[in-house]
Amino acid sequence: MQRQFRRGFTGLLDFLLPPACLGCDAAVDAPGRLCPECWPNVGFITAPQCACCGLPFELPVPAGTRCGGCIAHPPPFTVARAAARYGGPMRELLLRFKHADRLDLAPSLARLMAQAGVEALADADALVPVPLHWRRRLMRRYNQSAELARAISRIAHVPVLPQALVRARPTPPQGRLGRLARLRNVAGAFSVPAGAKGGIAGKHLVLIDDVLTTGATVYACARVLKAAGAARVDVLTAARVIHDGDGT
Repeated sequence: MQRQFRRGFTGLLDFLLPPACLGCDAAVDAPGRLCPECWPNVGFITAPQCACCGLPFELPVPAGTRCGGCIAHPPPFTVARAAARYGGPMRELLLRFKHADRLDLAPSLARLMAQAGVEALADADALVPVPLHWRRRLMRRYNQSAELARAISRIAHVPVLPQALVRARPTPPQGRLGRLARLRNVAGAFSVPAGAKGGIAGKHLVLIDDVLTTGATVYACARVLKAAGAARVDVLTAARVIHDGDGT
């Protein structure tokens, strides 16, 4: 009876509010989907890619190949993966999610992230969302990374440690900053509260964020978690910024 009621209610809701494409609001056959026009333009990141940071390669490479950046400057995380390139429908989707209170988009983004992050999530002990400073959290009303972490937790059955990291000091917006400026901007910005260290020591943690741009934020977070005793830190984001010439 309950199942029949839910089916009937869902059908009525779809009739009154037809499901729309996540990227462009065109009609689709079920909620949380992309239309045929948007889907090919998402820019999903798949193999071949750097075995460490997930940067896509333009040509096939042997398994385990790392990009030049990871060879020259090994990151503090083991694996970083992103579902798609930051651009096109994915950019619009994330802007709606992050700045237009579209928290209903979190489950759809989480499904894409869980598919991209199978390797990182396989043996993970906990998910750690990249934190916002309390002032920005107050202005935005929610932390988009925490919302994604909760949605991924329901899919991957990995618990969330929402208080494992705190942003110890506010940082200016990084949208127009280059890599070196971003690294300076987040230096010393994150810390692990004393009460959280016991839940971190010896654990495999997965950092969750919406977009990986230069990597400065996740580098800083991973270093702090490793310094607090984490055995392994991976990174999982919905999208990453890829500039022309980044791949080999």
